[in-house]
Amino acid sequence: MTLKDGWKGRFYEDFQVGDVYRHPLGRTVTEADNTWFTLLTMNTNQMHFNGEYAAKSEFGKPLVVSTLTVAIAVGQSVIDTTQNAFANLGWEDIRMSHPVYAGDTLYSESIVLEKRESSSRPHAGIVTIRTRTLNQHGDEVCSFRRTFYVYKRGAEPLNDLFPEPKKPLTLETEEERA
Repeated sequence: MTLKDGWKGRFYEDFQVGDVYRHPLGRTVTEADNTWFTLLTMNTNQMHFNGEYAAKSEFGKPLVVSTLTVAIAVGQSVIDTTQNAFANLGWEDIRMSHPVYAGDTLYSESIVLEKRESSSRPHAGIVTIRTRTLNQHGDEVCSFRRTFYVYKRGAEPLNDLFPEPKKPLTLETEEERA
């Protein structure tokens, strides 16, 4: 039996300016997501949770709160960009370019804009990406620039995170386990 490591994400060395990552997981936003997010963040704008109020607006129905859209976009990008990051340094130029409604499915992709070695942390580098999010129709609904610290391959804090199992994982059957 051979032990196969799972996806460990990209390290500083793996990023190249101009690379585009289409993040693999789409996310359908539900009315419950929107309601919970407005409650959790104490967002009292009725445009996000009062159907009667929103019906009188130019949109005709509640909008998904924009910070939820940004949070989903960031989350979608983690698998490809910040799985090995240890600090976000900033978000810039956040744009909400198209309304998002409950029932929309969001997809995100990122392009690497810049990278440089860290002068204060030899085990890391600094990467800047631009992420954009599309709905199921291909409309861009959100975009932003994000800068983060990311570990270099072999960085000490990443070594030996998985615990040593007391018993190896085997192909044993139910009867053998009993």
